[in-house]
Amino acid sequence: MKKRYLNLLFLLPMFFYSGCQNLFAPGLTNKDLNANQFLTEQKTAEDVLVNLSYAYNFKDSLVYADLLDSSFRFIFTDFTKDPVIQDDWGRDVDIKTTMGLFRHFETVNLVWDGTIEDRFENDEKTEKTIWKSFKLTLDGGIEISTVSGEAIFSFKKFLLNPPDTASIWRITKWIDRQSF
Repeated sequence: MKKRYLNLLFLLPMFFYSGCQNLFAPGLTNKDLNANQFLTEQKTAEDVLVNLSYAYNFKDSLVYADLLDSSFRFIFTDFTKDPVIQDDWGRDVDIKTTMGLFRHFETVNLVWDGTIEDRFENDEKTEKTIWKSFKLTLDGGIEISTVSGEAIFSFKKFLLNPPDTASIWRITKWIDRQSF
């Protein structure tokens, strides 16, 4: 009889806690269950873009950092300068800037609209360029209207552990074709 009560005392809290939600973890919404929102293994350049959308939509800087090659360059038009100039920065600055974007806005929503151009750059098919159109919505308490734009991505295929044939694609260059 005593053993039975001990088992009951052990199992009773499990029943109570099994119905509770973690107050510190957000619940899933229908948006979270979108089939395109799962991470890929980056076996193709297109997989990298799926992960890029995931990183933005879930504000995941660790996933984002894994998409960029160490030689990564972000190229953009700086409209704050007079005259307007082309400028660029590397991987470290881009990750810090993107983390700031993720922290500042409550909601970040990146949606790919379509592909303008998609081509391999070499016969080995280890370098690829994809030109995409997108919509980016940012909400930090006051919603900023959705930004529509285009981006040209350069990708490179890297062997994970040579001489293995397992590989991963990463972004080497991102040209922002935004025109305000």
